[in-house]
Amino acid sequence: MSDATYLEIFLAAAPEGNRDAFIEHSRVAQTVLKENGALRVVDGWGADVPAGQLTSMPLAVKAEPGETVIGGWIEWPDKATRDKGMAAMMADPRMQAMGHMPFDGKRMIFGGFDIIVES
Repeated sequence: MSDATYLEIFLAAAPEGNRDAFIEHSRVAQTVLKENGALRVVDGWGADVPAGQLTSMPLAVKAEPGETVIGGWIEWPDKATRDKGMAAMMADPRMQAMGHMPFDGKRMIFGGFDIIVES
């Protein structure tokens, strides 16, 4: 069982050709986040993300032809640590040095959750 009590989840659309750039971006971001209190950081590249008619992950991020859905989560000990850690990540020179993100941040959806059941 994890020590996390707060979970941040995200989904976004990324060009299929940006997989390697996303991996590098993830590695840097994960390092920075863990240095700033994250307990666990997981990033994934869409492998089986079906399109839907009414709702789906591709619809949620407005994925276009040639894009895939990326997603992940960050486990934090609490929301206060999350707030401080995310602010530190946004200000970190390593993140700024990478330039633009390898996905469309305007179509990213994200949210924070209190963990209430875990096994």
